[in-house]
Amino acid sequence: MNVDILLYDGFDELDGIGPYEVFDYALGYAGEDGDRAGRVRYVTLDERETVTASHGTRVGIDGTLPAPGDADAPDLLVVPGGGWSARDEEASAWAEAQKGDVPRALADYHAAGTRIASVCTGSMLLAEGGVTDGRRAVTHAAAIDELRASGANVVDARVVDNGDLLTAGGVTSGIDLALYIVGREFGEEIADRVATVIEYERQYEVAREE
Repeated sequence: MNVDILLYDGFDELDGIGPYEVFDYALGYAGEDGDRAGRVRYVTLDERETVTASHGTRVGIDGTLPAPGDADAPDLLVVPGGGWSARDEEASAWAEAQKGDVPRALADYHAAGTRIASVCTGSMLLAEGGVTDGRRAVTHAAAIDELRASGANVVDARVVDNGDLLTAGGVTSGIDLALYIVGREFGEEIADRVATVIEYERQYEVAREE
């Protein structure tokens, strides 16, 4: 499983780094004979070396997001949130929603059939791209009303699984989202092993598509 986490200036550190660590451990544990079971990397839309997160952490970038259908396109695309309620016009999920490039990229990937997962107000970037219209979704508590107004069917759950589209609530729920995906892809034994090594007590509040 190849995972790309799409970053932008002002993303919340834990929204992106939490899932990254979960996937990094899992892909190592799920590999055979020393080989990893895929890759996880940080990507941006434009070519750059670093991104500055909402609390000032500078994160190195592994590359740019490929076009859907390219040989190195991810099997799973993850988008974090950050700074939505503050309405920071320079560096935040809100700023990216106004620019439109990230929502368009997410919409293109969704249209191509790639599985997409959002953490926190990353859901609002999906909403801006029309991806959550008429779909079950969740976001950070501070943006729930906006997500509902956008046309999404808001669900009271920590993680919402629609199959091709997964959303998670605020900040730390990204860890539960990633562990849930790991459990579905590689089995609960590996998911529990990752949770043990990061000393995280899993929360199983997941609303699945029937």
